Amino acid sequence: MPRKIRELIHDLERAGFENRGGKGSHRNFVHPRVSRPVTIAGQPGDDAKHYQQRAVQRAIEESKS
Repeated sequence: MPRKIRELIHDLERAGFENRGGKGSHRNFVHPRVSRPVTIAGQPGDDAKHYQQRAVQRAIEESKS
């Protein structure tokens, strides 16, 4: 079962990412130790796409190193 967008957002915020806003349903999350922002698109109740889950996981891993 795919995770929800709200769960990805929660994971990013828990890892110290900040929401810098965006247009429409897009949100850009930044972290001082991560080179590129993570963009999450979709409504909070939507199912997350596989590429979104991978991007969040990679960004969280990079923020720890």
